[in-house]
Amino acid sequence: MKTNKNQKRILITIGNNIRKYRLKKGWSQEELAFECELHRTYIGAVERGERNITVLNLIKIKEKLDVKIGDLYPD
Repeated sequence: MKTNKNQKRILITIGNNIRKYRLKKGWSQEELAFECELHRTYIGAVERGERNITVLNLIKIKEKLDVKIGDLYPD
């Protein structure tokens, strides 16, 4: 499925916020991936807005970053 411009903007916003909170914790992509039981390349693709993150993976990430979903997508 091809993403439209609005969908791409949403993915980029979420990815940028994941990166922001990951860096705030002082974690590398690899450390976040390990904590979430996800692959490092998946985390990188999500942060760049290249992957359509699933709700379950978003919940894993927000729990490990100790933030609310609204912090990752404050729209």
